[in-house]
Amino acid sequence: MLNQKLQQKLTQKLSPQQILLMKLLQIPSIALEQRIKQEIEENPVLEDLSESESSQAQENDSGESSDENDDFDKESTDTNEEFDLSDYIQDDDDIPAYRTAEQNTSRDYEPKQAPFISSVSFHEQLLAQLGLRDLDSVQLIIAQTIIGNLDDAGYLQRDLNAMVDDLAFSQNLITNTGKIEEVLKVVQDLDPPGIAARNLRECLLLQLKRRDQTPAATRAIHVLEDYFEEFTKKHFDKIIKKAQISEEELKEAIDEVLRLNPKPGDTGGENQRQQQYVIPDFVINNVDGELMLTLNSKNAPELRLNRTYLDMLEAYTENKNKNSQQQKETVMFIKQKIDSARWFIDAIKQRQNTLYVTMKVIMDYQHEYFLEGDETKLRPMILKDIAEIVNLDISTVSRVANSKYVQTPHGTYLLKSFFSESMQTDSGEEVSTREIKKILSNCIEAESKHKPLTDDQLTEILKAKGYNIARRTVAKYREQLNISVARLRKELK
Repeated sequence: MLNQKLQQKLTQKLSPQQILLMKLLQIPSIALEQRIKQEIEENPVLEDLSESESSQAQENDSGESSDENDDFDKESTDTNEEFDLSDYIQDDDDIPAYRTAEQNTSRDYEPKQAPFISSVSFHEQLLAQLGLRDLDSVQLIIAQTIIGNLDDAGYLQRDLNAMVDDLAFSQNLITNTGKIEEVLKVVQDLDPPGIAARNLRECLLLQLKRRDQTPAATRAIHVLEDYFEEFTKKHFDKIIKKAQISEEELKEAIDEVLRLNPKPGDTGGENQRQQQYVIPDFVINNVDGELMLTLNSKNAPELRLNRTYLDMLEAYTENKNKNSQQQKETVMFIKQKIDSARWFIDAIKQRQNTLYVTMKVIMDYQHEYFLEGDETKLRPMILKDIAEIVNLDISTVSRVANSKYVQTPHGTYLLKSFFSESMQTDSGEEVSTREIKKILSNCIEAESKHKPLTDDQLTEILKAKGYNIARRTVAKYREQLNISVARLRKELK
């Protein structure tokens, strides 16, 4: 049965401009710069005013006289005035290629290309060393397979039985784990020491056995071979008792182990990570006791519409009836690009305003901390607190805090790190959990490394300071600070 009826429905939809603003709010300033360059490449109507001014300044400093520059400006102005839209919409399919070819190079011109930096990868270094070993064709294939299965740290995580199957299917080579073990010893003898180990224990032992066999190195080999589990858990008393060595001898053996490289594969050129630089989105300065907030200049680029395309649109409106259908489609394209450019410029301005207003509220909220730099002065602050003050949605504040850095007189920090939950002290005062973590970190830094503080002792210390929290909460904060348990923090005298 078919029927018709009226129904009212209230829905909420995001416009394209709102979606664009949300995406721009989320990215940091360094990514915004790339996003603006991408938009300029895709939209010819949009241009960066700073780049156009810099290019014009370069032209003025090129050695030409001011009169010649004036003549050039006049010629360009005349060209714009004589601009005809039909020049850009003609059908150029029938123009022969020789008419568009450029012949503006001399016979003596030699094109030069920028040299590429060549580097030898970690795996290539190992394969080059295989050429110096006396291996037959079968052993060479096995050795190459072993090297190909090494991870970035230089460990062989692949099971030998699985490698037997790999060689049978990929290389049509029938072998067994015994032969792979023999070739593995050859690969483990390559540089750097400790390569192709199957676990941390084997990696350390391979490095120790290639060192000078001093009494300390020999003792370290004995400890790793027989008491590795006790060594990793720092049960030093058990090792001293079972190995029948003194505490000083054990300390010398531990010092030998600490000189080793647990990740020998990181010495390869391709695994060396480049140093990353943080570009702050906000800068807070202390000027005579008054906090001043500024935005990074990359957050506020000077964008404008290209005048050439606006003139094209004006020319169309003046000569509307004489244009063909193809011209109308071209002008429609220009209108779309102009609208898109205006939306983007408005979104950039709105992003700049939202960032400044939100950061200004955060700076005022944590005014005492930004003045002194003492983390114990941090107030409890969540996204909802800031959203209510700036009258924005919580998701918008979250986008502002995401991946943004602020430069303060006391260092550069991730904006998200200033947000923390609150906890009540015995006096009823609300404090930030970050303040408790700072006190916890200070207590662990000041402890005796020969007898570190346990979680129960840390709990009692915090309770004595007025922070009434449970032991499991102390353990949770300690793990968030990437601090090990007391037993693993213990050091020998």
